[in-house]
Amino acid sequence: MRKKSIKSDLARIDRLKDDEIDYSDIPPLDKSFFTKATEAWPPTKQQLTIRLDVDVLKWLKAHGRGYQTRINRILRAAMEGRPQRRSPSPATAAPKKRSRTREPA
Repeated sequence: MRKKSIKSDLARIDRLKDDEIDYSDIPPLDKSFFTKATEAWPPTKQQLTIRLDVDVLKWLKAHGRGYQTRINRILRAAMEGRPQRRSPSPATAAPKKRSRTREPA
């Protein structure tokens, strides 16, 4: 038996017309889906500086281009694998650090 390539499968799918697609196994979406569907994806990124152990960075880069994306995916998997923590209430939150600037005398 000859294996089909992924490219040929994707090409076949691309040629399908909308009325040829079987949606019977997808449940209909109700209004509640659209009221909850507000999260933008992908989330915005924030640039930062991070210090990593040399061997860790070498390992990340050894897998080819995109090591920063890999770092993000590893951290996201770790974050999503942990139970959500509730935010501390204002009464129990740590006090804010004072500014180092002096007030005028």
